[in-house]
Amino acid sequence: MQGPLLAAIGGRLGETLGRRVNLRSAEKLGGGCIHRAFRAADGGHSWFVKVNDASRADLFAAEADGLRALAHTPLRVPQVICHGEAGGDSFLVLEWLTLVAGASRDYAELGRQLARMHALAGSQFGWRRDNYIGSTPQSNAADASWPRFFASARLAPQLALAGSNGHAALCAKGEKLLQALPKLFGAHAPKPSLLHGDLWGGNAAFLADGTPVVFDPAVYFGDRETDLAMTELFGGFPEDFYAAYRAFAPLDPGYRVRKTIYNLYHVLNHANLFGGSYVAQAENMMDTLSGEA
Repeated sequence: MQGPLLAAIGGRLGETLGRRVNLRSAEKLGGGCIHRAFRAADGGHSWFVKVNDASRADLFAAEADGLRALAHTPLRVPQVICHGEAGGDSFLVLEWLTLVAGASRDYAELGRQLARMHALAGSQFGWRRDNYIGSTPQSNAADASWPRFFASARLAPQLALAGSNGHAALCAKGEKLLQALPKLFGAHAPKPSLLHGDLWGGNAAFLADGTPVVFDPAVYFGDRETDLAMTELFGGFPEDFYAAYRAFAPLDPGYRVRKTIYNLYHVLNHANLFGGSYVAQAENMMDTLSGEA
């Protein structure tokens, strides 16, 4: 991180905290494929800082909004300190947390906390602002119908993006799937639960005392099963997590089919961002769902 940017972030930190902050170092951290990450320190305190081009400032505004919403739930999230722009860059500053891998009992507690968070209900599906899934814009226009919301605000935009990326076969299968969604959802009528929205293994960790911490959200009100489904997408969480969740909030048998619908959204997003095997994976998921319709 260059000196002027470090100084600007320190200045914004000072304004927020009400004291002088002289950032002396910014250690670059690994991980992440969208932003640059640093551990910035003033000698006595450290902060987690994300940096990107100024054109990406709204990603940080959306992330801050989501984290602040989740901060009022049973789940622990990093505290948002400040975000803004400086020169040609944008930044987000969060509290520094030392995170570690969790034991089985820690994942069980994460399952219980997530179930309690999902009990927080909204009046409609959607969110107070649009945000992002990864770096892809995510529409959150309010809707009283969950199947309609998921079709119009989740699958349809990803299919349109796939079309612009040249994935014609994917789009053709997707259009047929959209027509079959009412039958696949059947009588399923979930309440609008507060969701993390991007809950895979890389967005959850633990403090040294076992306290679960989640981060990088894509918050909205939706079917709680979507959060559960994504935890299964990239390797899954330990069984203790699922057992603890189901003990608090059981899942009905229809989840088996619906989790494929919900995870298709994320696989389509990966296909649009990265291409490669994700395109074939999305097509295979659509074939599976067509067989269920």
